[in-house]
Amino acid sequence: MLSKKTKYGIKALTFIARQPERNPVQTSEIAKSENISQKFLESILLILRKSGFLGSKKGKGGGYYLIKEPEDIKMTAIIRVLEGPIAMVPCVSLNYYEKCEDCPEEKTCSVHKLMIQVRDSTLNVLGENTLADLT
Repeated sequence: MLSKKTKYGIKALTFIARQPERNPVQTSEIAKSENISQKFLESILLILRKSGFLGSKKGKGGGYYLIKEPEDIKMTAIIRVLEGPIAMVPCVSLNYYEKCEDCPEEKTCSVHKLMIQVRDSTLNVLGENTLADLT
């Protein structure tokens, strides 16, 4: 299940991407428009800024803005920053692989085989969609 942090992060990025001429958007405006707690949103936007998706400007006319073009921001990148691994179990993760303690042999594990299919399908959908597709 997608966490609220990730859901709100996607909603905030979409809101920011819709701004004309990449004008900075204040956190309070995003929070009000998207019905998100401002304090929670600030923590999410900070993560997105530190991860290179957003820039920020202080002072009058300040706020958050996209650093990259929306079509260059893949949903897989956003999900990984906010949610962590896309795979549902660590033994099929491409970036966060860990062997399952209870599995003697991955090649014969039925759960492993199923989760590879789930991972690949999920990556296919998220990899084909960008922030521009949501705006």
